[in-house]
Amino acid sequence: MPDFLDSDIKYLKGVGEARAKTLAKEIGVANFRDLLYYFPFRHVDRSRFYSIAELHGEDLPALQIKGSFISFSTEGEGAKKRLVGIFTDGQKLIETVWFNNIKYFSSQYRPGVEYVLFGKPTIYRQAYTINHPEVELYDPAKPPTGFRGVYTITEPLRKKGFSVLTLRRMVKEVLSLPGFNTVEETLPDEVVKRYHLMPLKEALVNMHFPQNHEGLQRAIERFKFEELYYIEMNILRFSMERGARIKGYTFTKIGPKFNTFYQEALPFELTGAQKRVLKEIWRDMKTGRQMNRLLQGDVGSGKTMVAFLTALMAIDNGYQAAIMAPTEILATQHYETIRKWGAQCGVSVALLTGSTRKAMRRDIHEALEDGNLNLIIGTHALLEDNVKFRNLGTVVIDEQHRFGVAQRARMWMKGHTAPHVLVMTATPIPRTLAMTVYGDLDVSVIDELPPGRTPVTTLVRYNKSRVEVDNLIFSQLRQGRQIYIVYPLIQENEKLDLKSLEEGYQRTCDTFVGYKVCYVHGKMRPEEKERQMDLFVRGEANIMVATTVIEVGVNVPNATVMVIENAERFGLSQLHQLRGRVGRGADRSYCILMGKETSGADTKKRLAIMAQTTDGFLISEEDMKLRGPGDMEGTMQSGMPFSLRVANLARDGQILSIARGAVLSVLAGTTPLRAEGAAPPSASNSTPPIILSEKEIKMTRRELALRFPRSVDWSLIS
Repeated sequence: MPDFLDSDIKYLKGVGEARAKTLAKEIGVANFRDLLYYFPFRHVDRSRFYSIAELHGEDLPALQIKGSFISFSTEGEGAKKRLVGIFTDGQKLIETVWFNNIKYFSSQYRPGVEYVLFGKPTIYRQAYTINHPEVELYDPAKPPTGFRGVYTITEPLRKKGFSVLTLRRMVKEVLSLPGFNTVEETLPDEVVKRYHLMPLKEALVNMHFPQNHEGLQRAIERFKFEELYYIEMNILRFSMERGARIKGYTFTKIGPKFNTFYQEALPFELTGAQKRVLKEIWRDMKTGRQMNRLLQGDVGSGKTMVAFLTALMAIDNGYQAAIMAPTEILATQHYETIRKWGAQCGVSVALLTGSTRKAMRRDIHEALEDGNLNLIIGTHALLEDNVKFRNLGTVVIDEQHRFGVAQRARMWMKGHTAPHVLVMTATPIPRTLAMTVYGDLDVSVIDELPPGRTPVTTLVRYNKSRVEVDNLIFSQLRQGRQIYIVYPLIQENEKLDLKSLEEGYQRTCDTFVGYKVCYVHGKMRPEEKERQMDLFVRGEANIMVATTVIEVGVNVPNATVMVIENAERFGLSQLHQLRGRVGRGADRSYCILMGKETSGADTKKRLAIMAQTTDGFLISEEDMKLRGPGDMEGTMQSGMPFSLRVANLARDGQILSIARGAVLSVLAGTTPLRAEGAAPPSASNSTPPIILSEKEIKMTRRELALRFPRSVDWSLIS
């Protein structure tokens, strides 16, 4: 029997073939399900009538007025033609205007008849007017009550005669059809009961026609939970299947190279967080499953040491390891550090980049193939087909969001068996995004900085303080320190009114006479960019003027000042990354955020957050609250593989955690949803597993297919 919700929207009263095509094209509504899940973007209280005399100010909400039309007239010609109606509440007048479907609206409404007018008043020609209002006949026996949904209407829909009122009538029609009673619950009954969720049919009614605020809130919470529940179901199902299907090398020992380095050559005491993360990595590597772990660690938290010790675990078990970085500068810095560590415990280390000489490249290839090379550090050059390993056991990807999915997958294929994978990032990821975008990865966090690090002093300054900032730079230069100055643009753009790199470079040269200034931006040829950066790394340049290309991969402990021009143009996480370029030595360091005096309150609040804390994870959470999860996607390269209608990852972290717990409980207690041989994820001890009926299993499979049609391999579900 066909599902009622799958019914084509063209069969709904008043729609038809042509209008159905418009609905599908403009707002993705092709069937009854699409329409019922096309939720209002806000709701307004329709229980109160306003008088026109009460209207004051410019930013008024949508509201309703009871009264009648006095007259109608058409004004303008051609594309500027409009229908103007004069409406009165019995005391004062307000103008109403329609720009489309003038003939239709002029025939719909008659002077002297009592109507309810609903819309957002705006000021035009020093008087209030409402454009394209909703107009309904007033029935004293059935006055408007409760909340009404307001839907997004595109301009092409308006031109085809659709309005908010039209959509509302369509939804009401679907809800009144006998088939609506056959709609089945999409969540397991036990989940609905355990978490006190509003049942599906009741929630659909309340999303569109809530009678009170409580009903609306419960409906919203139910759909937030449902969205996040199925996202987590998709992620955790995939993670379980991969764990069952993809076998990894079994490492059986912590061997002599690891112990020699750890006990005799470790240059500093590991933090508690580093030790905890290494235990998590070792636990993965000895299970026989492929490790697939994300390591988050703030700038300077010691991820490189964790990467090296992880490589030693593989080497002691007879395997090779690879560390891949996104830039030649970063790869070279890793190599210079790790080569010294490797020499202290008998580990051979090599560097492979795009500029490695041909003869040396040939030697490296041979050493990798015959197994004489233990550890290779490199850039994208490691992905080339002629780079082959004897037995690659572990791969570490630094700043993993700089690599595409296909690039990372090519690295996985370098081993006879899937190598253990550790991906690292210094870009703190908000917890809710990590649970969704990276929900299929095990996550480790280094949340401590090594002892002895001096926190960077962050100051917010404006152009009137330019002399003060210059004096600070002079004082640091006289002490032999180095300076970063970062600009958001390469060339002057008067429209954006931002400081440009070219202008800034010239000003810096003119101001700090006698000091060597280099410059770097993303449009430079790679070899020139590397040359300029190398001048700064080697200490031959005192000041680097740059765009955000230095955000990752420049390690100069002697740099103590970071000046960020037009700081209001950067996100908090990006500002934090830039700030991480200083404070890498023992000397006191400064980050100066240069803003505009005319910046708004929200902008000043963002900059104040940077001045108040150096906690990257706290900053990432605040950044997502201010910018929203969509704008954060760039830090994760491919963005979120799903869309959310109701839930918001910046605000709904608690609901996400509860939904994830529910999924873990379902997967732990329901054999038919597990891939054969897969061990279920451990559910919370306080939450017993949920056993699904065959009907509920079928519904779960259907909902997953509807929500993730391209991402679920249905051959994996038994």
